[in-house]
Amino acid sequence: MYKNLISKPKTEKSNEGNISQTKKHPKSLKMHATSRHANSENENKRHNATKNKQENTLTKQIAIDCEMVGIGDGTESMVARVSIVNKYGDCMYDKYVKPREKVVDYRTPVSGIRPEQLLNGEEFSVVQKEVADMFKGRLLIGHALKHDLDVLYLSHPRRYLRDTSRYKPFRQLSKGNTPSLKKLTYELLGKQIQVGEHSSVEDARAAMQLYMMYRNKWESERKTR
Repeated sequence: MYKNLISKPKTEKSNEGNISQTKKHPKSLKMHATSRHANSENENKRHNATKNKQENTLTKQIAIDCEMVGIGDGTESMVARVSIVNKYGDCMYDKYVKPREKVVDYRTPVSGIRPEQLLNGEEFSVVQKEVADMFKGRLLIGHALKHDLDVLYLSHPRRYLRDTSRYKPFRQLSKGNTPSLKKLTYELLGKQIQVGEHSSVEDARAAMQLYMMYRNKWESERKTR
């Protein structure tokens, strides 16, 4: 019923082809108008081609978010869904994960996770390897990344982490406390998220938008440390 969504994303490249242009002298006003129309169509095609290349491209910056379910006494967490987006907000990875232990609380009102989704999920070992491969050499953006990394049993070099819950200018919105992703998205992006059940794709996209909006300031501050 529920299918895992994943395709082999292309890695970000800068391929610039050499375009040769031949100037033609129109023989009449009518032919000149036709030529301009054709040029306009070619421009649109090139624009659409560039846009399509951006989609499904695994960029240098990726954002992750995981949905979790309760195990043990209900307070322990196990990963149930993993979503990753690129810097454009396009979803690069979205998979449900088969439980490795008995689930005692699906946390559906918040997680949006239901039993049938996990029954049709991917094996944890497969998800873990695929996600680890996507991490390599990339900046990892997210909100409270420690929780996502913990449930995936993965680590990532600290210099490549950009956590919106720990960025000082964002924390000032909560008087030095840890701000929620919902609050940051509303205050800084003017958008509402997490209305009802959460979506890990939506949350990853929000974290990425926050990072991209403040990227220049964020990165320049890191260089001056």
